[in-house]
Amino acid sequence: RLTMSPARCKPPIASAMFPLFLVLFGVGDRTKISVAAFGATLVILFNVAYGVMNARKTRLLAAKVMGASRFRILMDVMLLESLPQTFVGLRNGVSLALVIVVVAEMFIGSTDGLGNRVFEAQQLFAMPDMYAAIFAAGALGYGLNLFFLIIERHFVHWAGR
Repeated sequence: RLTMSPARCKPPIASAMFPLFLVLFGVGDRTKISVAAFGATLVILFNVAYGVMNARKTRLLAAKVMGASRFRILMDVMLLESLPQTFVGLRNGVSLALVIVVVAEMFIGSTDGLGNRVFEAQQLFAMPDMYAAIFAAGALGYGLNLFFLIIERHFVHWAGR
């Protein structure tokens, strides 16, 4: 049984997988997307598993006593019980994917993207452009996190109660 939440656990660093994904997909956008999807998927899966493992046992037992089928228990109890932690995983996964894409754009040899803009501005000592690109990446991350928070509050309004 897990005693520590996945938010505090460090999953395998997806950026360490860059060489493997470069060999598989070559240099290009597919590599960046693949590495970001791989890293985000790991975070989301760990959080979903954590949410399922920590589902309230009383609700599961109550559904079994009332004669619910395994499918109904899965859909009506386990899905709803794990949804708050699943949304935490989605928010963390999107944040990690953004970081991985920006880092990949900086170091894989991309010709576009925020990471490339930061890298080129740094090489040319164009500090205002560099900080503008860093600020844009931060604003994008903040906006995505806010978007997922709004969706979470809409669909999982009972979380934390």
